[in-house]
Amino acid sequence: MLFNSIDFAIFLPIVFLLYWFVVNKNLKLQNLLIVIASYLFYGWWDWRFLSLILFSTLIDYSVGRKLLNEGNITKRKILLWVSILVNLGFLGFFKYYNFFLDNFIMAFSFFGTPINAQGLNIILPVGISFYTFQTLSYTIDVYKRKLEPTKDFIAFTAFVSFFPQLVAGPIERATNLLPQFYKKRTFDYNKAVDGLRQILWGLFKKVVIADNCAQYANQIFNDTSDYYSGSTLVLGAIFFTFQIYGDFSGYSDIAIGTSRLFGFNLKQNFASPYFSRNIAEFWRRWHISLSTWFKEYLYIPLGGSRGSMWMKIRNTFIIFIVSGFWHGANWTFIVWGALNAIYFLPILITNNNRNYLDIVAQGKILPSIKELLLMSLTFGLTAFAWIFFRADNIGHAVSYISEIFSRSLFTIPEIRPRNLIIALALFIIIEWVGRERLFALSKIDYFESRLKRWSIYLIICFLIFLFQNNQEKFIYFQF
Repeated sequence: MLFNSIDFAIFLPIVFLLYWFVVNKNLKLQNLLIVIASYLFYGWWDWRFLSLILFSTLIDYSVGRKLLNEGNITKRKILLWVSILVNLGFLGFFKYYNFFLDNFIMAFSFFGTPINAQGLNIILPVGISFYTFQTLSYTIDVYKRKLEPTKDFIAFTAFVSFFPQLVAGPIERATNLLPQFYKKRTFDYNKAVDGLRQILWGLFKKVVIADNCAQYANQIFNDTSDYYSGSTLVLGAIFFTFQIYGDFSGYSDIAIGTSRLFGFNLKQNFASPYFSRNIAEFWRRWHISLSTWFKEYLYIPLGGSRGSMWMKIRNTFIIFIVSGFWHGANWTFIVWGALNAIYFLPILITNNNRNYLDIVAQGKILPSIKELLLMSLTFGLTAFAWIFFRADNIGHAVSYISEIFSRSLFTIPEIRPRNLIIALALFIIIEWVGRERLFALSKIDYFESRLKRWSIYLIICFLIFLFQNNQEKFIYFQF
């Protein structure tokens, strides 16, 4: 079920009314309703894969219960590895089986020993990378004694399958989200209004920005690169850069806003990443829930920033390459991750990776010339890396880039969608004005006049209606 679909527009109000007006006096019934709604939401795509979520839920709930009274360190490690192997085993099979098989066959063929083996026609379950990491965080935190294992199976099931963020995040930590299922929730009008506002802004990002950028990005990337000039290919990379941001951060906004309607607080997942002044800042602001997950559960256990410079470099490459591989079973994602690691190296070596912890031009209307140049450089490097992320394969990416750096780079692009460029300019302005807030449109509460606020809401709704001619699935559903 897509957030930008008629199905969800009917589903959400029904669940909201049942939640606050029918089962509002009983916490367990509220949690049970969330479980039912979440399974319906996911099963709308393909009900057969509900068994995977249920099995992961049963495994990690049982492991958590066993860890509660197990003091033997060896047995505790065995229980932890049961959870890790089961969860990553499912993820590895559905997402990476054919990738490893194809590369295995290719490697043996290269050394003169051809192997005949056929891949499987595997359907990738939507959101498996997200809910796998979310439930793993529970087991790991219980193992480390950071979290008391739950006895409430319904609450735990609701935590694993919580429909607003089930298929594309944010990836919530059990320490943040699970305790919220234990507490009585009362309707908060201001929180609900703020949630609706964030949903509206998320829909604008998705429908107006992402889907319309996708129309031109797909056209440019999917056609042969010889057909377009270098300047047009640059424009295609920029369109994809805004597409993936509008698509993914738009989903996160809708998920967080929807959660607020039901009295839950999810972590911020994006914090104006394209206004970053270096790559380190970008990764503190882009897909925050995944970046912090890898930092906490992989980077720090590897040694983090402790030890020699060689260890720091090694850990940096591991974290970025694994992050790339998490996104998909294609060498393009691995190269994308490695390229970001290379970007990161000069900052790490010069010990500048903790610079720019505040938002750019904080308290100011405009950035300084230096900040503008740094933001432009970071945006350019990011857009270049996104070419590998978007390309079908390494050859496609190399061909695309080689055509960019030709004489035609200095020509006028063949594609110049005026309305979309105006919409992008408006989007950047609103994002800039609201960059210090949890989401850009929350800045609107500065207007005391209800007429002014509602005028802005109606303009955004009109733009969503005007531009909603190219409905696309959310990009991160494939991850």
